[in-house]
Amino acid sequence: MANLTFKDFKSDQEVRWCPGCGDHAVLAALQRALPKVSQALGYEKERYVIVSGIGCSSRLPYYMDTYGFHSIHGRATAISTGIKVANPTLTVWQACGDGDALAIGGNHFIHAIRRNIDINIILFNNQIYGLTKGQYSPTSRFGAITKTSPYGTVEHPFNPGSLVLGAKGTFFARSLDTELKLNEEIMTQAALHDGCSVMEMLTNCVIFNDGAHKEISDPASKADRTITLHHGEKMIYGRNRDKGLVYNGSEIRSVTIGENGVTEDDILVHDAHSDFIGLHMALADMKGDLPVALGVIRDVKSITYDDGVREQVKDVMRSSRIHCVDDLLRSGSTWEVK
Repeated sequence: MANLTFKDFKSDQEVRWCPGCGDHAVLAALQRALPKVSQALGYEKERYVIVSGIGCSSRLPYYMDTYGFHSIHGRATAISTGIKVANPTLTVWQACGDGDALAIGGNHFIHAIRRNIDINIILFNNQIYGLTKGQYSPTSRFGAITKTSPYGTVEHPFNPGSLVLGAKGTFFARSLDTELKLNEEIMTQAALHDGCSVMEMLTNCVIFNDGAHKEISDPASKADRTITLHHGEKMIYGRNRDKGLVYNGSEIRSVTIGENGVTEDDILVHDAHSDFIGLHMALADMKGDLPVALGVIRDVKSITYDDGVREQVKDVMRSSRIHCVDDLLRSGSTWEVK
């Protein structure tokens, strides 16, 4: 196997995203992650295929020096599914936006997760339709003023994490576009996961929704407004690393270490591999005074759809009396005309 590098996955195409767009950083993280994936799994570059739908993020296949398929609006997940089932040796990566994947493509999205198809979905979430010039999307905040909601939206937004875990997803991670190192780690873990991996990337659209994630991305407040989860580590956060999360069986609370008798021993240890999906859902849906969870929230094992299809085909072939077209033509009620 060749010793692949960042440059091996970088195409010769000019990147046509707006200067300052968060998509640039996600692209860079993917180009840096795939060489590590190749080293870990022994993959040649020819095993990678990038699929996309329609939207700003869907230009990503052009910027990757791999096989690529730029599909139609909302259908990237359906095409990713077909590619993986038809050619299981490929490692399939999908780039899609919050509008592309969660609106017109919502049904494909949740069923790929439910079936646990072994594809890696990067969900670019800038809470707006960027390519079509600023309409509100399924993740736009309630009351958001956009081109199609000049007086504010009256719709409650999706939380992608809750949606994924509600469909019994086996892998969900979340990060900010600016967290290059964390994003590399997430993408590498997603590739190693056997099943449907969903990575929500909170990206900034500098033109139509600038500062959408400022509340948690601003360096002045990020340490207190986010928590980066790592499997097996205490859920501690804060500028002074003095805050942590505890769980009483029904809700997550934030506490301050050293106050009211709270010690570090009381802080919850993150278990991404736990079968208890309720805690993972609570972590994915933290809001209000609680920090926003970044990193891999859930990573559990389960049978995949593509493995199930292949095993079923093998079973049928072993027991079938038909092994070729000639067998098929001579099966059933047949007769010979002389």
